[in-house]
Amino acid sequence: MTDRLPPLTALRAFEAAARHMSFAKAAEELNVTPAALSFQIKSLEEHLGTPVFRRLNRAVALTEAGETLAPGCSEGFHQLAAAWGATRRLQDTKILTVTAGPAFTAKWMAPRLYEFAQLHPDIELRFSASLRRMDFERDQIDVAIRFGVETDTGLFSLPLADEWVVPVMTPKLAADFPTIESLKDAVLIVDQSIDFLKPACDWDAWFKIAGVSPVEAHGPRFSQADHAVDAALAGVGVTLGRRALVIKYLMEGQLVAPFQPALNTGARFRFLCRDGMQDKPQIRLFREWMLREIDKGRPVADQMTIVNPNP
Repeated sequence: MTDRLPPLTALRAFEAAARHMSFAKAAEELNVTPAALSFQIKSLEEHLGTPVFRRLNRAVALTEAGETLAPGCSEGFHQLAAAWGATRRLQDTKILTVTAGPAFTAKWMAPRLYEFAQLHPDIELRFSASLRRMDFERDQIDVAIRFGVETDTGLFSLPLADEWVVPVMTPKLAADFPTIESLKDAVLIVDQSIDFLKPACDWDAWFKIAGVSPVEAHGPRFSQADHAVDAALAGVGVTLGRRALVIKYLMEGQLVAPFQPALNTGARFRFLCRDGMQDKPQIRLFREWMLREIDKGRPVADQMTIVNPNP
């Protein structure tokens, strides 16, 4: 027995056969004949000096040696594939894969993407709208837009604009509720997507900083922020709109924010990518475009009086 590794083809044949527990299925996956796959595994066993499979009647089972080898072998090929994919993506300047939450994708990204596509027709954008925290290597993600207060270790992390919430409604509905006191009688839409923030950024917290006794919210509750915004756009009621998700509607007059102050969430969206990749052409161009788009909302944001929640 030697410490020298067996041929990569033999290890690949073993990994596939151990994963499928079938020589026939492994051979099909690797596009070789069962006889060729069997030969590779036999070569590995000779190299190791002990069997890795017990050949049963129409089945195979791992030996103790095979059970020891299989996990590391599988992880090794996974890491090799990830490294190969990452290296290939270094050469790719045409595709940009972005992940963000469904609300941010629907209310910030989607309405603005036409302009980016016009500016950079050579870049193919691919989006994954998910609340799942995707892995840059495993999921082959170039950019992630994440919301919260946590820090991002080992990544290039650019905090975007401060995030606040403020009551927003249609202009028609605003005419029916001219004062903060009257707002208590409105349908108060609840966005539960930020319930995790501490201190809370809910209707109770907003009424307190506005100097008015809180009232129990009496309206629909949504687990997704974009659904709450859609309800406000439809005139269902008033919601505490998050800056990133409502500022375009405020700029265009589809929604209004007649009452101050705005409640500081203490959280931000962050632009994330793997450290060292921030100057890759399509990542840099996308980041610069996002910052320009955020800056377009500055005149509206500057009108807000941002106040921290009361303890």
